[in-house]
Amino acid sequence: MPDHQSQLAFLTLASGGGGAHEVSLGTTLFFTLILVGLIVCLALEEKIHAKKSLIVACFAVLSLFLGAVMLDLPYGPYSIGGHEINIPVYVPSVDWGVITILLGASIFVDVTSKSGLFTWIAIKLTKMSKGDPLLLLWYYGLMTVVFSAVLNNVTAMIIVGSLTGVSVKKLGKSELLLGFLVIEGLLTNIGGLLTLISSVPNIIVGTTAGISFVTFFVKASPYVVVATIATILLGAKLFSIKKLGSEEERKEAKDLVAGFDENDGIESRKFFWFATCLLSLFVVTIATTSVLPFVSNLGMGFVALAFAAAILIRYKHDVDQFYQAVDWDLLGFFAGLFVVINVMEHAQVLGLIGQGLEAIIGLGPKLGGGAILVSAAGFSSVTDNIPLAAMLSKIIAAIPLADGSMRGPSDPLWWSVIFGANLGGSLTPIGSASTLVAVTIIHKYKLPMSFGSFVKTAFPYAALQIFLALIYVLVFL
Repeated sequence: MPDHQSQLAFLTLASGGGGAHEVSLGTTLFFTLILVGLIVCLALEEKIHAKKSLIVACFAVLSLFLGAVMLDLPYGPYSIGGHEINIPVYVPSVDWGVITILLGASIFVDVTSKSGLFTWIAIKLTKMSKGDPLLLLWYYGLMTVVFSAVLNNVTAMIIVGSLTGVSVKKLGKSELLLGFLVIEGLLTNIGGLLTLISSVPNIIVGTTAGISFVTFFVKASPYVVVATIATILLGAKLFSIKKLGSEEERKEAKDLVAGFDENDGIESRKFFWFATCLLSLFVVTIATTSVLPFVSNLGMGFVALAFAAAILIRYKHDVDQFYQAVDWDLLGFFAGLFVVINVMEHAQVLGLIGQGLEAIIGLGPKLGGGAILVSAAGFSSVTDNIPLAAMLSKIIAAIPLADGSMRGPSDPLWWSVIFGANLGGSLTPIGSASTLVAVTIIHKYKLPMSFGSFVKTAFPYAALQIFLALIYVLVFL
């Protein structure tokens, strides 16, 4: 959930701040094939035997070179704060807000876990569930949605994923861990719909449409409640996460849980309470970054790095152990992906998508709105949903109603874009940062999950979420 002002500034900076350069249709189609090639290679990641960061880095290099030959890339100098700065063209292409959130949140959560806080929370929740896997899934699912609504989805997935690994292993139910993590990853995209500031597409479209914070919450919350329940129920069925059947099983699980000591992982009470206070402050600060004086200008990436630095004070002589634990493959993947997407913008690949969607809008408020929702979900599953949301919001704002008036905050087309852009992240592991983090955590526990298997596994959930969104937007909004 990066700060919307920094994101919009990124869009302006990355596009050179000027008008669109004329690009031939042949060139646009050529770069479209490159984007398709990237998606195919990521889908075949396991067969290629290459890390995703290397795959996307190769395509970033190829895209940049071909962009230099065939496109008018904005080489600079860039005007920042009234000063002209010469930097490589690929540097402003990267959304550093996302990168710094990933880096800072990962370090912060990793160090906080050393305090025993996550273990304490995990065992408390496990005790509340009395060892029943289905009840634990409900607790963790609801926690995922709430965290995703008030934090950025990536941070929520990192925290909940850490808790899940501890709890499920404590229960001796490691075979259920894959199901828990997949369901939680998909729920982060639902939680991202709850408030105006839960995701960047919400902020971009909501600002353009004039949707207030309260209006957004009132309109989005009924869907979030229904979709959360439906996703957990479906997940429990497909992953065979069931209530304990016999009284003997329940008694055995209850006795097992009763033997858990939430204080086992706490080595220092002083550090435990320091980490608890810092985590609480981190949640509040992240949730209110957009309205905090001065901090709002620095963005959530700054907040994540600042709290990472604060928590590292506890291990000031051994900070390098936490640097080594950072998932550099994930950070490299995102940096390369941003570069590729930026070149695709200059090649008018996203513009070509926009032209097709503009024609769809002409089909009418119901049919057109439904088609926009499904199309937005499909495109955001394979491209960055931030420029996609920005492009669609501009297109919709420029198309008046039949009577010549402009579209109001309640127009279903705005909500079609919002729901589509967010829910598309459930279709593929690269559709949203949080689902990619979920897959990374899955691999951390050495569980099998390739690009293709994720798509196959997630499709029923994504189809259900998008179907419910279609009904809600077209019938109830």
